[in-house]
Amino acid sequence: MDLNAYKAAEKAMTTTLGKRPIPTRSGGSIPIISGFERILGIKSILMGFGLQSDAIHAPNENYPLDNFFKGIETIPYFYEYFTEMENK
Repeated sequence: MDLNAYKAAEKAMTTTLGKRPIPTRSGGSIPIISGFERILGIKSILMGFGLQSDAIHAPNENYPLDNFFKGIETIPYFYEYFTEMENK
């Protein structure tokens, strides 16, 4: 949580969602992430916009469009904030 990328993601999500995100350690089922970190030598930040109620991979899986659009709105803020932090 000390990484500039995490701080930028947190600030971007706070900007668009109006609340600070709760950090969780997940993504273990995304094998490419460990490869990115090993080969590129940098940490990865995953930003999720789904909810537990989305029932991912279940027969009644769903994903609210509002979450989708909030994700689209958040990503440019992440790049803006990350660039600002890296250029200090």
